[in-house]
Amino acid sequence: MTYCVAMRLEAGLVFLSDSRTNAGMDQISTFRKMTVYEKAGERVIVLLTAGNLAITQAVKQLLANETIEGSDGEPVTVWTAKSLFDVARIVGSAVRKVHARDAEALKKHGIDFNCSIIVGGQIQGETMRLFNVYAAGNFVEAGIDGVCYFQIGESKYGKPVIDRVVTPRTPLQEAAKCALISMDSTLKSNLSVGLPLDLLVYEANALKVDKLIHIDESNSYFRMIRSSWGQRLQQVFDSIPDPTWSGDQPDLNTGATSAQPQAMNPLSKISAPNG
Repeated sequence: MTYCVAMRLEAGLVFLSDSRTNAGMDQISTFRKMTVYEKAGERVIVLLTAGNLAITQAVKQLLANETIEGSDGEPVTVWTAKSLFDVARIVGSAVRKVHARDAEALKKHGIDFNCSIIVGGQIQGETMRLFNVYAAGNFVEAGIDGVCYFQIGESKYGKPVIDRVVTPRTPLQEAAKCALISMDSTLKSNLSVGLPLDLLVYEANALKVDKLIHIDESNSYFRMIRSSWGQRLQQVFDSIPDPTWSGDQPDLNTGATSAQPQAMNPLSKISAPNG
């Protein structure tokens, strides 16, 4: 399992991935989930992958030479595509080719075709874009209807903090901090996600990568987040008043008993039969 998150903001893009692929008492493996394609001044494309490692590695191998028909009828690759939309199409095409080749054999061994890919970045001449490519090769784009981030892999533990903090107007450094806190929450709750991490922060219109860091146990900033985030949560938790009770009903307004109508009938207890 893994956890990857990517954010599309007005100021730029944030990508974060872990590197754990197997987790057990005696088997822990690490493989990098982030791939960066860069031609400085022309394009920056970032891939984050989750799912079956053999499938995602096969997809990335195909991407080196995968072509589709561009809008002008000419074949395009990740290096020649004029839009991130076409890059997402290329990734989807590679996913479908691997599915056509391997899905039936995997099924015979009881293995699902499990593959999720985030692809984002910027190509000269267009704005930044971010896509989530599914196992069927189809995809959706962030920035539609206000959604500004994608998660793949073990996403449920890190989602609440992002939902409460990140908007399209969030500054890049704050978004990177939030992504790391989101990752820490996931590391805390799930053994199948683990260090080291890869963090990439891309400034809008830079068309080059200059903020890319590999984070392991020795990274002082991430160690600070891991130690202080739990302490701060505990402090906030302790500062919230406990619910009080009046008779059989909790007073959750810390004042008068709530008069809010109930959507369901009151819960009744089932008593044990006599004897």
